[in-house]
Amino acid sequence: MRSIYLAFAALLMSATAYSQPKNLRQWAQQDVLQAKDLREAHIGISIYDPATGKYWYRHQDDKFFTPASNTKIFTLFTGLQLLGDSLPGMRYAENDTALFIRGTADPSFLHPDFQYQPVMDLLAHTDKNIWLQPATIKNKRFGPGWGWSDYADYYQPELNEWPMYGNVAWVKLTGAGYTMTPEFPTELVYERAPAEALADREERENLFILHLRADERTTHAFEVPFITGNRQQLARRLQDTLRKPVGVLASPLVTENMLLKSIPADTLFQPMMHRSDNFFAEQILMMCSAEKFDTIDSRKIIRFMLDSTLHDLPHPPNWVDGSGLSRYNLFTPRDFVTVLDKLLKKYPKERLWPLFPSGGKGTLRNYYQALPGRLYAKTGTLSGCVALSGYMVTKTGKTLIFSVLVNNHNSTSTVVRRAVEKFLLRVANAG
Repeated sequence: MRSIYLAFAALLMSATAYSQPKNLRQWAQQDVLQAKDLREAHIGISIYDPATGKYWYRHQDDKFFTPASNTKIFTLFTGLQLLGDSLPGMRYAENDTALFIRGTADPSFLHPDFQYQPVMDLLAHTDKNIWLQPATIKNKRFGPGWGWSDYADYYQPELNEWPMYGNVAWVKLTGAGYTMTPEFPTELVYERAPAEALADREERENLFILHLRADERTTHAFEVPFITGNRQQLARRLQDTLRKPVGVLASPLVTENMLLKSIPADTLFQPMMHRSDNFFAEQILMMCSAEKFDTIDSRKIIRFMLDSTLHDLPHPPNWVDGSGLSRYNLFTPRDFVTVLDKLLKKYPKERLWPLFPSGGKGTLRNYYQALPGRLYAKTGTLSGCVALSGYMVTKTGKTLIFSVLVNNHNSTSTVVRRAVEKFLLRVANAG
């Protein structure tokens, strides 16, 4: 009987092996590794079948790469593990006359993407005196290795304990003028030279400059990061928004603070992944630290994750931020396959799949349109770096986990993405 069982098991393994595309290695060479514009690039590929625990294909998947926004996959994993169903909106204590509040790094406060504002509702309707407590925060306003000259670019807002409006000034231009939320000193500069409307900010002050063509009549909208400043400036922004006084305590209260929850966590995770929102990603790690340690320290929460839930990564990464803006980040393709496998084992597909961009949507809106509902993956792009890691469902219904990381290419990201797309389409339609 035992011999029959072993023979049957061997037959199953043989059938599984046979289901792998025979030409997979050849396709990888033709479409990616030896493609005209990628021959000099550093490329890592890992394709894994979680049902059998076997790798279909591996090429330099034990080498380290700068993964750009693929880093957000690790941020998502951390957020799912530590934040629970809802975000920590703020910590607070109160007595008969006063409300003492403290930031927990929640990026949804007054952000126009989120209509549900429980923290704002409480602060707006209380008749008690409001006092801002200092939070213990170790993060600097920018992450390690970020580009200092990107201070005015929408994708790099400053980080702090109590974000407001996503820490950007929302500027809307029309033929009749402009509106800005929140309000800051502004200067309008009309120029004929720019081909399109532009918005900028002085490096060391909240002075915003709007460049318009002299004949500009169309509507434009911009997001320009503002300088968050110190705790007194934060209190002033809260005061201006609430239209009531907000005082500042010199030290936190000794008494225990209660936690007010805000929006459902997945409603933040999804835009973080779909539009590759760097600000949301960074604040997620900060919220996780605030929840776990009552201290806002991204480095501490990264160390905690690597020492605990992620202690078994095949190649311990150099993980320094939540967004992937830093080139200090170094991960291997097999690291991504491992964490994606952990996600797949822990969370149902009904929850996991919607968190990732799919073919034709989000950052994949121009790619994988031939695989609707069959590819869920996170993109990553920096100069010279293109990454894609996620899940694909083959035509036979098999779920595969993959990671393709490309560094040091001297082409355009579009050319690289099309090459990777051609290869992955072959795999999906052959397996």
